[in-house]
Amino acid sequence: MYIKCNDMNNTAAMELEKEIQQKKFKDQYQKLAVNLIYTGNWMVLQHARLLKPHGLTPQQYNVLRILRGQHPTPCTVGTIVERMLDMNSNASRILDRLVAKGLADRKQCPNDRRAVDVLITKDGLKLLEEVDKEVDKMERQFAAISETDAKTLNELLDALRG
Repeated sequence: MYIKCNDMNNTAAMELEKEIQQKKFKDQYQKLAVNLIYTGNWMVLQHARLLKPHGLTPQQYNVLRILRGQHPTPCTVGTIVERMLDMNSNASRILDRLVAKGLADRKQCPNDRRAVDVLITKDGLKLLEEVDKEVDKMERQFAAISETDAKTLNELLDALRG
């Protein structure tokens, strides 16, 4: 089942072939590759639309969630880079923007002057609390498949990357 890319609230099943107007694929593996790319891009678009009114990009949201996961322990930029979902993101530039917005704070590490400790601020935690409610609503669309199917899909995706 596929949800229409241009309307996150439309719960009608949409087949990939109809969505991208392609009649057939070479085989199921080719369809899987296209489907994963299409669905991944669809998810990024949904997150971007949800985060935009809050002045966040998906990458900034990801960094804030990483910082919240470490809170109240400081985090290094290297740790953030290792945990980011988008490996092509520039963590330093993202942090610059979060610091400018008052959502994160950087301090020189007392144990290593070359390292920088990064912490989420109270404003960052408050913003995440607001955004999480909306993300939870968006993720309810996954209820279109059973929890058992979701677990199976997660295992299949893990196996594919493994």
